[in-house]
Parts: sequence; C-alpha cells; structure tokens
Amino acid sequence: MATGISLFFLAIGAILTFAVHTAVQGVDLGTIGVILMVIGLLGMLFSLVLWDSWSPRPLRRVDDDVALGRRDVLIDDEAPVRRTVTRRVYR
Repeated sequence: MATGISLFFLAIGAILTFAVHTAVQGVDLGTIGVILMVIGLLGMLFSLVLWDSWSPRPLRRVDDDVALGRRDVLIDDEAPVRRTVTRRVYR
C-alpha cells in the first residue's frame, strides 16, 4: 500500500512539475510538484527499508519462548514414537 501511494505522489508531482504550464496566482505548481516528488521518493525509500524480506535473517516463531532463523536447527529432546509396519500376505 505504501509503495502505491508513493508512486502516486511521484506521478502527480512529475505531472505538476513537467506537464502543467498554467499560472495560478499565489501558487507555484512547479514547487508543489517537486515537493510531492520528494515526498514520494521518501515514502518509497521508507517502505523499502521496512520491507520484511530485505532483512538478513527474518525470524519465525516456533514457540512462545524460542525464535528460530531460517538456518537454525531445532533439536527436539523428546524421543520419537516407535512404530512398526507389518505386511500381511494372504495366500
């Protein structure tokens, strides 16, 4: 959502700066366009910095007490349940 709003501000700012050649009394549309483009760029950079997949080792929650990264190994102390498989042959 933040990326879309940033692109919207960039587009509106570029339109006001480069495409509109109308004089409005008391308002400089070129300056407003530049301000909107700067806001769009800052919003885009902010959303990219806070983007989760850019972090070097994102954490995933396993239990309430343990947080594991992608490369961590979880060793379970409980013994596995033994199961036997029997195959019946009918003749």
